[in-house]
Amino acid sequence: MIRLTLALGDYDHTRDLAHGAVRPEGIELTWLNLPVEEIFFRFIKFREWDLSEVSFAKYASLLSQDDRSLVAIPVFVSRVFRLSSIYVRPDGPVREPAELRGKRIGVPEWAQTAAIYSRGYIVHELGIPLTAIEWVQAGVNQAGRVEKVALKLPAGLRYRAVPERSLNDLLLAGEIDAMLSARPPAAFADGSRRIVRLVTNYRAAEEAYFRRSGIFPIMHVVALRRDVFEAYPWAAMNLYQAFERAKQRSLDRLSDITAAHAPLAWLGDYAAHLRELFGGDPWPYGLEPNRRTLEAFLQFAFEHGVCHRPVAAEELFPPQVLTVHKV
Repeated sequence: MIRLTLALGDYDHTRDLAHGAVRPEGIELTWLNLPVEEIFFRFIKFREWDLSEVSFAKYASLLSQDDRSLVAIPVFVSRVFRLSSIYVRPDGPVREPAELRGKRIGVPEWAQTAAIYSRGYIVHELGIPLTAIEWVQAGVNQAGRVEKVALKLPAGLRYRAVPERSLNDLLLAGEIDAMLSARPPAAFADGSRRIVRLVTNYRAAEEAYFRRSGIFPIMHVVALRRDVFEAYPWAAMNLYQAFERAKQRSLDRLSDITAAHAPLAWLGDYAAHLRELFGGDPWPYGLEPNRRTLEAFLQFAFEHGVCHRPVAAEELFPPQVLTVHKV
């Protein structure tokens, strides 16, 4: 039995693992439940614990720069469609996605995973090149946010950092025309409607995007420190299998139509809809069930200069966990 420390958000599909109802064979886990921004910063910067939830973009960027100090397993604890993450002023110059061309758009970090998917949509679905937009980097609601990984920006890109301001304030002041952000700006979250979503009927638009593209955006993966993986290479598959069992238990709970396992009406009906939409498993782990999403993201990340070279999906994970195993 080895003892490992895991930093991970509090997700229903990982909770049975975090609380010990599901145990990876041969491993005793200590769970650290911390804010996701803190998890990312402390693990990427200082490698403070054995395995962790990490930004998919940061992991892919490091790998493309031949930094192999982390080893990911194909467990995707956070997935979010990102048409809902484009924010504008209701009285501003952008009323529909096609009007983003030629505008000033803010991002919290160029290498934020969510922003990469949003920019991929802008380029590949709307036909607007990155160079047709002026890009501004700043913290969402607080000034001072900086990039966490080195970038290799495309030629001709207009990109500048504004460390003394926040995107929320820049958008309210009309100094940017839109922003891409996983975390909502304060003037949206407070319900004042000073900032609104660009795509109001985003669920229908995101479902249509998935049916058309096959992309279900992956935000966060689970990664071990390289020294831990090399000391215990068998742990990668055992952890993968335990995460899979915890996820299946969560899906079984949420699909139960005899009792409500969350304070939401029609949850069982919604779970059935998701199974129809995604083809059985609405939250698949492993390489092959996610190949389309992984390859699309790696293409976007290379086009945007977050990945410094093309990265193949097979490079992301060790060979022990490249095949999906039924558990």
